[in-house]
Amino acid sequence: MAQTKFDRQVEETAESVAFGIGRFLAGRPMDGERKTDATFWRSGTRVLPKVEGRVSRSSYRAGWKRLTFRISSLAALGAGGYQAGWVHQDATVATAQQIWANPEPALAAVEQTGIAAASTAAVTTAAYFALTRKRRELMREWVLPLHEALALPLRLPEQTDPRRYLHIPQGFSEDDAVIRVDVPGRLDFSKDLVVDIITFKLALEGVTFSWHLAGRETYVTVKKTRKPPARAAFNEPKVREIVAAAKESAPVIGIGSAGRIVTVDLDAESPHILVNASTGGGKSVTLRCIACQMLHHGSLVYVLDTKRISHPWAPGLPGVTYCRDIADIHDQRIALGQEGRRRTRVADELGIDADPKDIGPRLLILLEEVNATMKMLARYWEKTRESCDPKVSPAVDALNEIFYMGRQLRMHVLLVAQSATARALGGPEVREQFSTRILARYSVNAWRMLAPEIHPAPKSTKHHGRTQVVSGGSARETQILFFTEAEAREWATTGTPAPPAVGAQPGRVPLQKPPADSLTDAWSTPTPELPPATEPPADHDVLADAWSLTPAPAADPGGPTDHTPPPTAPGDDDQAVGLRQAAEHHLPGITLAALRFARANDPAFPTPAAKRGTELLYKARDLKKWARNRPRAPTGTTDLD
Repeated sequence: MAQTKFDRQVEETAESVAFGIGRFLAGRPMDGERKTDATFWRSGTRVLPKVEGRVSRSSYRAGWKRLTFRISSLAALGAGGYQAGWVHQDATVATAQQIWANPEPALAAVEQTGIAAASTAAVTTAAYFALTRKRRELMREWVLPLHEALALPLRLPEQTDPRRYLHIPQGFSEDDAVIRVDVPGRLDFSKDLVVDIITFKLALEGVTFSWHLAGRETYVTVKKTRKPPARAAFNEPKVREIVAAAKESAPVIGIGSAGRIVTVDLDAESPHILVNASTGGGKSVTLRCIACQMLHHGSLVYVLDTKRISHPWAPGLPGVTYCRDIADIHDQRIALGQEGRRRTRVADELGIDADPKDIGPRLLILLEEVNATMKMLARYWEKTRESCDPKVSPAVDALNEIFYMGRQLRMHVLLVAQSATARALGGPEVREQFSTRILARYSVNAWRMLAPEIHPAPKSTKHHGRTQVVSGGSARETQILFFTEAEAREWATTGTPAPPAVGAQPGRVPLQKPPADSLTDAWSTPTPELPPATEPPADHDVLADAWSLTPAPAADPGGPTDHTPPPTAPGDDDQAVGLRQAAEHHLPGITLAALRFARANDPAFPTPAAKRGTELLYKARDLKKWARNRPRAPTGTTDLD
């Protein structure tokens, strides 16, 4: 028998009632249309795509909240109906009969009740508008404009309620305020654009953005940065106490936000430090701050300064070796590489249980203006190298060895650059050795090159001594400790006495004869061993030390330019020798690199007397005569005078 229309309507009605009961008990919207991303346990934050029309607040509630409200409402209605219609049934009937018999008192009561209700409603409304005035101003002036600007980049539906994803407190411009913006989990938007919109629309300055993109909840928080102090002078008692309490391996760099102390542990965190700043960015102040603290604890400091005047406080201090000429810097870097290899052998012999201090004192190498220094080293090596020498200077290789082995050997490099490109440092792998980087007055390109993991880049400032210390994937705005030159000298000399420089003699660049497996032998030309020349008298200045602190006395203008040579072995002055042999046996005060440099640049350098293969040979007498009469200057010393 065919189903009648009435039966179909009954079935549809029963089905609708069943679905309605299911939606009621499940806490879902009664119309069956899901308009937000709310679930049974979690409240909604945004409208679903393709939803049109106005979305009520109840659509954002979690399902369990809707169910609780519905059951509570039904229970309240049922209890009220039961109380009025069943328990007080007789009283209700009697009251209705009295009102029917005499309605005037009832009408008066209703009138008074209505006036009271209207007055209460008016007062409540006025109080509500008064209490929510600031909140409504916040919505009108800041929240809604920000919502309109973010809706398109975040691709939000038009019905999205801004109050559901923009959590902006009323005092959002205060120091302790936290702004939170919920973003879509699909992450198909530009973070740079979102950051710029939030910054500009809320007129924010000095804030940091923290992105939380993992998991179900994706949002960004905005906090105002508490600035470091305007100045951190060493003469302030609190600052001096902080420096005095610092560890020997962790010099204080400066004071960060909220008064936090910013340090770097050379043993545990970063063996080397990179300082990248443009002219006037405080590079010398930063190096002075760290170096004087290291000297205070008994470290040795080597200053390789092609500018010659970057650190006038340092020359003459115990434990400081100051190199200004490119030849000195070249030789000193080779000597430091030899010292690194010596320490490697010592550490190997001591074993893993030995005290790290047993391998030698801590060494700090201040490499100033690496961009200019590397170019000068390349030109210097180009002029002094011979055909059998490698194309790359051994000084570059020696420094690279220190980069890779510095932490275990207690050798640390403090490198300064105006632009720390991979080309200037010797390759991108060298730059990765600097896990602590100090940036000041940087450009956007410099930040992206040295700290690409930190986004967005904090705005650079021209505040004197203000830097960003990047370490461990975070940037800390820091006010560098300021030592005057007198304070730096005083602090460097009042701590632990510095040990003698490695292989040093007074007033000389500390060079040692390299071991058989050293880098110098790797690029040297083998020469036959000859007996050393006899030592000149002590009062004789013919072979005066090329690195001496005191210049040799000038020759008498009226006398001859040459004088009697010292006694030597028979026929020793007549033999033809190479530059290496001359440096080792005839001119012990002059290095091979200095001879090569003089051959390329000094017009008075002797002419070759012979040739052995590709090596040029010179008369020993001619070389000694040139050494006596060449211009003398105090190079490679630790004194400016």
